[in-house]
Amino acid sequence: MNADIARDIKLLALDVDGVLTDGRITYGNDGEELKSFNIKDGLGIKLIQAAGVEVTIITGRQSNIVDRRAKELGIKTIVQGREDKLSALLEICEARGLSVSECAYMGDDLPDLAAVRAAGIGMTVADASAALLAAADWQSSLRGGNGAVREACETLLHVRGQLVAAETAFQ
Repeated sequence: MNADIARDIKLLALDVDGVLTDGRITYGNDGEELKSFNIKDGLGIKLIQAAGVEVTIITGRQSNIVDRRAKELGIKTIVQGREDKLSALLEICEARGLSVSECAYMGDDLPDLAAVRAAGIGMTVADASAALLAAADWQSSLRGGNGAVREACETLLHVRGQLVAAETAFQ
């Protein structure tokens, strides 16, 4: 990962299914949808937010569960039900006066491909589609929903020279 580009990152955009979760959706008998989130990813998000990087969610599905998790993590911008992830990312950038090169984007499958390619740092999980693995600037050693977002946040912080300070805040 290029340190100069990493230092310029102001926003980290995350897909949900396959990135923040393992990609599985469970339905209960009454039709309720269940998702599992990794608590370590949540702390990684809080670490990078504390370092001044805004985190946003862009997902193709619509789920109240995502709203709830985002609220718990202090994520204010959640874009749901958007298959065109790049246009959503560009709209967020425009609203904040950012260039897409000042954004990192983490996805796992074909709907994320254009955003991963356009972002200043395109990121993916270990179990991403072949196209994402080939396009990403950085790949987690972990599968989606298994701490990959935490690893991504810590890597960005490390390359930016902010990891020790971020960890020290919890001591």
